[in-house]
Amino acid sequence: MTSGRRALALVVCGGTLALGAARRADGQQPPVPARPDTVRAEPAPPSPVPADTSAVRERGDSVRPVSPITPGGAFLRSLVLPGWGQARLGRNVTGGLFLLFEGMAGAMVWKCQWQLEWARTRGKFVDAHRQEREDWIVLLAFNHIMAAAEAYVSALLYDYPVALKARRLPDGATGIGVSVPLR
Repeated sequence: MTSGRRALALVVCGGTLALGAARRADGQQPPVPARPDTVRAEPAPPSPVPADTSAVRERGDSVRPVSPITPGGAFLRSLVLPGWGQARLGRNVTGGLFLLFEGMAGAMVWKCQWQLEWARTRGKFVDAHRQEREDWIVLLAFNHIMAAAEAYVSALLYDYPVALKARRLPDGATGIGVSVPLR
């Protein structure tokens, strides 16, 4: 007997045993509860409402989940530390990239400051090193602003159902598309 036939035999035997166990000792079927009349059915009791509704957090459902933080909270978190708001929203890769760039830009500001001090002692290329340090400071500030803006938008679009798909096109090329369900 193959394993597929054995599994089928087990399912059939299990179903037969379940039906046999459902019978009463006198050999009759157990009574089936009658379905209540939907027209005359009593309405469900109202759910208890808490006294202080301001403390109740709105719950999402399987279709439209609720963001764990507000858009303003995500903005402020990522403005303080790039990637913090993204991590709180579950976007760990994006948050990690913002944090990685923050560390790299901070290290480059420190390196450029060290090179600027060295250039001042030699009296050469001082303006070039000062410009390079300012460029890295601007990139550091830009990273803060972009991380905050991205966290804000991600919190706003937290429940937006979008699917990104890659497909093979008729001409053989690969295409990337976004599918957005419309109501």
